[in-house]
Amino acid sequence: MRSGHEDIRVVAFDCDGVMFDSMQANMGYYNSILEHFGKPLMTPEQFDHAHMHTANEALANLFPDPDALKAALEFRKKMSYWPFIKDMKIEPGLKSLLKKIRPKYGTAIATNRSDTMQGILVEHGLEEFFDLVVTALDVKNPKPHPDLLIKIVEHFGIKPYQAIYIGDSVLDEMAAKAAGITLVAYNNIELSSDYHITNLKELEEMLTP
Repeated sequence: MRSGHEDIRVVAFDCDGVMFDSMQANMGYYNSILEHFGKPLMTPEQFDHAHMHTANEALANLFPDPDALKAALEFRKKMSYWPFIKDMKIEPGLKSLLKKIRPKYGTAIATNRSDTMQGILVEHGLEEFFDLVVTALDVKNPKPHPDLLIKIVEHFGIKPYQAIYIGDSVLDEMAAKAAGITLVAYNNIELSSDYHITNLKELEEMLTP
């Protein structure tokens, strides 16, 4: 935050691991696809990859054979994520935080999720709290590329230093650095950032002193 919090005009959030604990939902979703094709359930390494990447990238990692991947991608198109949304646990204090920082700050989401993001917001009553939602469907290159965050900067007509990005993965760190945006590292001490928080109350205190 180049010269203090007074510069910040936009607060952008990653979804998984920041806005929601989505571990159970994502594990169930990908395991259902694996089970359909008679494959073993996800390993911890495969889950870590899926947590950070797009659905198509996650499936490419789970189905390395091109023909199997094509079948998995076709199956996913017909499969609804709705049954798994109920397993997504909203991060404590998220709604309270959004209510307190708006309208002083613009709010946005930058996520490698694709066609599931809107349904998640609707299900949890969050759609009214975000001025912009940018998913992997909206850019050519998702994280770790900066495209998602650049789109947010352009939408609000701001300079990169006037935004912060709340993220929990190395892909978030890489995207923020490439976009010139300050990363606020969430529950991950391994990320390189001047700002580390472990809960959203700390972010609220940072933005509303």
